[in-house]
Amino acid sequence: MRVRACGESAVLLELDDLESALAWHDALHAHPEVDEAVLGARTVLLRGEPTRLRSLVHRTAAPAPADRPRAREHRLEVRYDGPDLAQVADLTGLSPDEVVRAHTATSWTVAFGGFAPGFAYLVGGDARLQVPRLATPRSRVPRGAVGLAGAFSGVYPRESPGGWQLIGTTDAVLFDVDRDPPALLAPGDTVRFVPAPPHPPADRDDVAPKRSDAGPQRHGQRGGEGA
Repeated sequence: MRVRACGESAVLLELDDLESALAWHDALHAHPEVDEAVLGARTVLLRGEPTRLRSLVHRTAAPAPADRPRAREHRLEVRYDGPDLAQVADLTGLSPDEVVRAHTATSWTVAFGGFAPGFAYLVGGDARLQVPRLATPRSRVPRGAVGLAGAFSGVYPRESPGGWQLIGTTDAVLFDVDRDPPALLAPGDTVRFVPAPPHPPADRDDVAPKRSDAGPQRHGQRGGEGA
């Protein structure tokens, strides 16, 4: 682990992998000397007095990733009507029905949040579903769109640009300023996607299918640096 200076009121922990970052976040986020802990893919940003934070980190035993607690479990109903479902099937060598079964067969874990309020990067799904981002992001992705990129799955909490492969839609509210906490999903939570009965077709011109020009590559693509 590397401890980097980050301005006058924070330090940044750089870890080797996501599991280590999760473990350090769990170990330090509630400590009284930490004003805020922000989790990233391989980093933890700690806000507070830097000298005290460095001392805290150095006197804290390295936490074991396997010991990190699990929090709430969520079941999100999904209509698997996404415009990229057929493309994901082509990229993975699965049929569209097999993509749906793979996406719903296991629980996903919230690794960290980012990109937009309420957006959570989910890990731990079927490894066959690793697909690249779109070569050209869409200018508009609707709220509730369920996507895949690299090793991650995620749900767009609001309409925004985005480059993930869209396989479905959910009505779950991912972020609500009147809710405590506003974000539905927190690091450590688990998510189980459940097929929902299809709704009548809607106007989806803003998310017409786009073909990725990533070629035949299917695995090991970067997908977690944005949505």
